[in-house]
Amino acid sequence: MTAAVAEKLDPRIKYPSYKSLDEFIDVDRLQSLDSYVTERIQQRLSQQKDLQFYTGPFTIAEKAPDKPGSKMIYLSQPKGEDNYYDLDNPAAWEPAEGATEFSELMEFIATLPFKATARMLIMYDPEGRAVTAHRDHVSYDLCHEFIWFRTNLRKPFYMLNEETGEKRYVESHSAWFDSVNQFHGGDATGCVECKPRIIGGPYTETTLARPLAS
Repeated sequence: MTAAVAEKLDPRIKYPSYKSLDEFIDVDRLQSLDSYVTERIQQRLSQQKDLQFYTGPFTIAEKAPDKPGSKMIYLSQPKGEDNYYDLDNPAAWEPAEGATEFSELMEFIATLPFKATARMLIMYDPEGRAVTAHRDHVSYDLCHEFIWFRTNLRKPFYMLNEETGEKRYVESHSAWFDSVNQFHGGDATGCVECKPRIIGGPYTETTLARPLAS
């Protein structure tokens, strides 16, 4: 995938980049959920009912794996037809079965700096395989308000500038990043890893008072 980024890019924006959101969340509480989340994921492995993650067609290389091995656990589900462009519309989503199973995680999510939440899911891979660098979509003027977070720092997760080849690894427990005008992916670890991604609509005023790119 080599489609160009938005033509009129603000000159202050540099890629690769992300914004740590650790200052807005309780990182200690998040870390304390590591065993809780991992144990429940391991209990699900024998059931083999979780959907496989699909990167979409916008991968860094045309023949790169678009189903790298990660699975998804939905904490919320669409009320009607699943429309990708409704990811950040709280009215279009309702709690899924996973919200009950991961109730302590949901209690943590309730503390996040959103006025409301929309799509919520956990991505995990029991084998810790690499995730192909990809864009989420190519509507270049659409950037969802979300929080990506993880209970530990084992998974190397990065942003990638296609033009320069530069990678920037996320060093924080949580982040927002432009998932359209740059690629993102993950390196292999060989161990169980998970990373919830919570899309809301919109952030609270306190969060928006600070720049979301750095």
